[in-house]
Amino acid sequence: MNILGVIPARYASTRLPGKPLADICGKTLIRRVYERAALSPLLDRLVVATDDERILEEVRSFGGEAVLTSSDHPNGTCRVAEAAEKYEGDIVLNIQGDEPLLDPLMVDEVAQALLDDDSALSSTLCVPITERSMLDDPSVVKVVRDLRGFALYFSRYPIPYIRSDADAVTVYEHIGIYGFRRDFLNIYVSLPPTPLSLAESLEQLKIMEHGYSMKVSVSGAERKGTSVDTPEDLEAVRRTVCSNEVKSILCSNEVKSTVCSNEVKSTVCSNEVKSTVCSNEAKGPARPAVKGV
Repeated sequence: MNILGVIPARYASTRLPGKPLADICGKTLIRRVYERAALSPLLDRLVVATDDERILEEVRSFGGEAVLTSSDHPNGTCRVAEAAEKYEGDIVLNIQGDEPLLDPLMVDEVAQALLDDDSALSSTLCVPITERSMLDDPSVVKVVRDLRGFALYFSRYPIPYIRSDADAVTVYEHIGIYGFRRDFLNIYVSLPPTPLSLAESLEQLKIMEHGYSMKVSVSGAERKGTSVDTPEDLEAVRRTVCSNEVKSILCSNEVKSTVCSNEVKSTVCSNEVKSTVCSNEAKGPARPAVKGV
């Protein structure tokens, strides 16, 4: 199957205008997202869908592929659907444009869910919640699944309710990367909003409310950071990225230093061996001892 990855990116943002072009340690946010997603071996093509010429030019400047879409879309999935009309792809992935720390394994996992299960029309991911503070945070979307791994419900409220430790179950955070079979993507964007999707402000809920299903895989990747929605998020990501790149440079230099050191040692040893050999050859063969002398 042909797999198309689309990164929706709009310039206007209520809390962080121009977010895709924000600088993160020498690279724009959209470039970092694109370069991370491009590491996915399952993607056949990756494109940014944007409503702004500035973002289009930025993506093309670093060798990425981008396409202009309407500025009237109500959400990123509608922008993805418009872009997908211009490209081939049996499976279309909606890769969030505000995840500069994206693990490319997650891109593969969303696609793999549709490759492995012919009954699945759409797919997404979740990871276990390990910090209690995240349970009551409405910005952390929770998801509960049935025994086959399909979504039962998404909520900003802590679900499921756990009466006691004896009844404890794993609580999952939803990761907002989506996969769609092309035909279902076209159906999905035509579906009207539903009461629960509006109440929770969670677009994906209309899939269940309209009687369709979404496969939710538990990701094996490590959640490396938050999405960038506010200036505070941007500063946090900058600190993480810059710190990681400094460590990478230091490690690289240490490796180079070790290699150079070993090469110097090797050269010195080689020269010492040559010196010893030459010295012995100059002396000539050893003379046998003479008895009685």
